[in-house]
Amino acid sequence: MLTKAERTKQFILETAAPLFNERGVAGVHIDDVLAATKVAKGCLYGHFENKEDLSVQVIDLLLSKMTEKILTTIGQADTAKAKIFAFLDLYTDPLNTYIRGGCPIFNMAVESDDTHPIIKKKVAAVITRGQEMAVAILKQGIENGEFSTKLDPVVYAFHMVAAVEGGVIMCRAMNTAQPMISLIKSLKAELERYAL
Repeated sequence: MLTKAERTKQFILETAAPLFNERGVAGVHIDDVLAATKVAKGCLYGHFENKEDLSVQVIDLLLSKMTEKILTTIGQADTAKAKIFAFLDLYTDPLNTYIRGGCPIFNMAVESDDTHPIIKKKVAAVITRGQEMAVAILKQGIENGEFSTKLDPVVYAFHMVAAVEGGVIMCRAMNTAQPMISLIKSLKAELERYAL
């Protein structure tokens, strides 16, 4: 059971997370977090050293939530193909995402590229683990006889994730989910070509 201080800190992180995901680290000011949480400045700084500390912990929370959602979703599928399809289906509606503001992995990757080396390193680690997981699922599918050995798991996994993440940002910019629906259908059809 969490202490009152731990609950308060968690509340601040949970409340600040969508702000950071929608506006980015640079776009969120401490005053925004104070207004959203309705906690006093002293309370906020009792839990976080400064904005950078708050930002890093919020990013940890966002990346953890997204990773957990992906793992839970694919964990419910039985076959390699079903796991990949479940992952793709998570992104069907980029305008109404699991975490408000879009995919935090992509959002933070773009913003942190040249400005936040600590956050960039965290995002890179999540992307690397995600790629490795997708490759492992596809390799398992080949070993299980679901897919042909002509499937290159590394190439397909990179192509799939790059397409989906790019599709999310483009659909959000254009304010339409329709291209993403077509993209996911195309990615599924591409994988189906290797199905045995």
